[in-house]
Amino acid sequence: MPVNRNALIRYRTIDNCLQNRFRQWTLDDLILACSDALYEFEGIDKGVSRRSVQADIEMMRSDKLGYEAPIIVVDKKFYTYADKNYSITNIPLSHQDMKVLGEVSALLKQFKGFSHFADLTEMVSKLEDKIYVQKTQSTPVVDFEKNDNLKGLEFIEGIRKAIVSKMVLCITYQSFKARQASTFCFSPYLLKEYRNRWFVLGESHQSHAPILTLALDRFQTLQEDAEETYRENEKIDLSTYYSDVIGVTKNLGQRDVHVVFSMDHKTAPYVITKPLHASQKVLKEDVDEVIFSIKVIPNFELERELLGFGARIKVLSPRNVRKRIAEQLREALKYYD
Repeated sequence: MPVNRNALIRYRTIDNCLQNRFRQWTLDDLILACSDALYEFEGIDKGVSRRSVQADIEMMRSDKLGYEAPIIVVDKKFYTYADKNYSITNIPLSHQDMKVLGEVSALLKQFKGFSHFADLTEMVSKLEDKIYVQKTQSTPVVDFEKNDNLKGLEFIEGIRKAIVSKMVLCITYQSFKARQASTFCFSPYLLKEYRNRWFVLGESHQSHAPILTLALDRFQTLQEDAEETYRENEKIDLSTYYSDVIGVTKNLGQRDVHVVFSMDHKTAPYVITKPLHASQKVLKEDVDEVIFSIKVIPNFELERELLGFGARIKVLSPRNVRKRIAEQLREALKYYD
């Protein structure tokens, strides 16, 4: 049975409400919640009728969509789930769902070899693993990197919407170096993920209007500021801004340099099969070592990457990067003296 987008938004909203057992939900409460959700996601401001929400509840109770939601009415007034652990998002996939997902997976796999669809590889693997688990009721065979305790993820959707709608954000932020948090306005341009952490690139409305990359796990508060004028991006090319760095740390005006390093033949294959940077090249190879180069802006993430190889890497140039790595290793050695 085809279901339109608005109905799905209402079903999900009702489901979220009934899962919240810290308050009691009347029909009028559910109508108001659905109206707010449709306005937020679709811009529909005419509200939702009582008849529509009543029909939604009956549809969720039925097996037409596979929900069979245990919605009950308490004291002839308050709606709730008889099973406190129930959610329409937890229902198992039907045989027809599995068939459709299998067809979608097979279709997506056809594009995995094309560069424009490179990002589909992980998506297809996740989808195939979900199908396998559902069919066999077994544990997953693919374990993707994740951090369920990562802070700041709750801000992603708000920032994404602000970027799309070109809205200024008022944020309270405290970096690891700052003694206390500061609050300022910020025009966001781009969300960026690096090593399972999320960052947002944009322009601060503070003096000198610096371009900043802010870590979402350092946000304390976030809200839109409709009174402040959004500043359009006129300083940087978002598509290439991070192409000359490892990680996310850089400042406008910094120049990239050729970082040259050598590795023994036991370690070199790890870097050959997983380059440190897209600019990586093999400059020389002999019986003793393999010499590589990458063209990047020196930053904290570069140092951490190089230091991660310990004694299996030797930085040859430039002099300042080589000196910095040597200093870090000497400092680390003090802990073992």
